[in-house]
Amino acid sequence: MSLRITVFAGALLLSVVLNAQFKKGDKMTGASIGSVFFNAGTADINVATIGSTTSKISRYGIHITPSLGWFISDQTAAGFTFNLNPTGDKTTYETGGSTYQKDKSTNFNIGLGGFARHYFGTASSLLPFGQVSLNAGLSNTKTEGFFYGGTGPTAYKETYEGKSSGGLFINGTFTGGFTKMVNDDTGLDFYIGYNFSYNKNVFTRTILRDNGNNGSIDERKENETTTKFTSNGVLLGVGFQVFLQGKKR
Repeated sequence: MSLRITVFAGALLLSVVLNAQFKKGDKMTGASIGSVFFNAGTADINVATIGSTTSKISRYGIHITPSLGWFISDQTAAGFTFNLNPTGDKTTYETGGSTYQKDKSTNFNIGLGGFARHYFGTASSLLPFGQVSLNAGLSNTKTEGFFYGGTGPTAYKETYEGKSSGGLFINGTFTGGFTKMVNDDTGLDFYIGYNFSYNKNVFTRTILRDNGNNGSIDERKENETTTKFTSNGVLLGVGFQVFLQGKKR
């Protein structure tokens, strides 16, 4: 008899854990971390005027998106997102054990947006969903680097640095995935999707040239460049959600 009661109680507890029942007016708050990457590599290049060259490349990037939403029906939630997206890359070129060129850039996007998520079922602990989101904001980019060129009396060194002003970005994403409920109020998100981005930046760059490579600046140039580009890509990510009851059920 006691065994039957234990089994029944266990089954009842399991059914509670495995069923996430949302109601209109409930809240969901959490954060997503998508397209987290860091990679580094080398490439061997042969340049006719320089000879055998080794290129070293390192890149990093992360999308962090805190969110707050409300269920507008028992299966659909809508709300707001806050977007943080730092990225950077560094490329160096070496020959004979010496670095003759280095390019480095860092980028930071910050913005606001909105999202709508629909759960296709809430009868188990594995909840499939589809989500659409749009965000926009400001973009800041900094670049710097140097280049050694020429030989003998024609040797020179150029250094540059620049930054953008008035940068703008717009991101639109379509994602599909599932929320794995770990208890009645908390779930882990796993998703894959498509991301479209538009970026516009106005760069002001200063180039200093040292003819003879003797430590003195012989030429100074400044230019302003406006860049506009769009990109399409696959977005992979994880996140978490906390579900808060709005009304007493």
